[in-house]
Amino acid sequence: MTNTTNLRPADPSVTRIGWIGTGIMGSSMCGHLMDAGYAMTVYNRSKLKAEPLLARGATWADTPRDVAQASDVVFTIVGFPKDVREVYFGADGVFAGAGTGAVLVDMTTNSPSLAVEIADKAEDAGMFALDAPVSGGDVGARNAALSIMVGGAPEVFEAVRPLFGAMGKTIVHQGPAGSGQHAKMCNQIVIAGHMIGVCESLLYAVRAGLEPSRVLESIATGAAACPALNNLWPRILKDDYAPGFIIDHFIKDMGIVVEESKRMGFRLKGLMLVEEIYREAQAMGFGSNGTQALYLALQKIAED
Repeated sequence: MTNTTNLRPADPSVTRIGWIGTGIMGSSMCGHLMDAGYAMTVYNRSKLKAEPLLARGATWADTPRDVAQASDVVFTIVGFPKDVREVYFGADGVFAGAGTGAVLVDMTTNSPSLAVEIADKAEDAGMFALDAPVSGGDVGARNAALSIMVGGAPEVFEAVRPLFGAMGKTIVHQGPAGSGQHAKMCNQIVIAGHMIGVCESLLYAVRAGLEPSRVLESIATGAAACPALNNLWPRILKDDYAPGFIIDHFIKDMGIVVEESKRMGFRLKGLMLVEEIYREAQAMGFGSNGTQALYLALQKIAED
């Protein structure tokens, strides 16, 4: 294992941060670190999405490699495992620019096996890596209230903990490399089914002639209470299907779970059934909407 003797807790007076991926969640998360006083270098495929951070004083970099060259700690939160692989292993990727002792933190919901591959490469290069996916959606990101699940060496986790503390409220070290991603898969299994229940519950309430806001008032504090119900039912009532977390990305996550469970020698029949409904919604053209757009798909399915 790379020597951790010289690792020190992140400090805004000396620690330079790099951020790759300024989308729906990444922009808010990066902003919280800037609010905490950290010097920031950013990269995103679309520079336009990084403009609000640049206006606040972040420095633009043309490639992930340039971000890594300018940073002590590099955070990534991008779309799909293929994007993670390119960001880290590409010719202009993080590994091409990061120096000895750099800490690399992937917060993308990503394949556990790829997280281990990144950690192994980092160790070979004299660097440190953590996988640290998050839960809480756009609301949690904006409010610095995310749950952060971390895999990697405990000494590296402790060094980065102050940075996690600027972005989240629940920060748990899950174990060695890949463990954070496995924990996130557990999270996604629960939420995937919840969203179907939330949407079908609202559909039932409407068809039964109930006032949906009154139903929500009754069930949101009982045994059915969950963030998906409290946050997304009201958005549906406002016909707000803008993404906090898009259907396409959730399908990606369920695909990771299915593949990982097969690799471990079992299958999750319930999740596989839920995945079918998400794929139907995707086929109807709702893939780029938030997961609450499952309601629109389930309306159509119910009428078939």
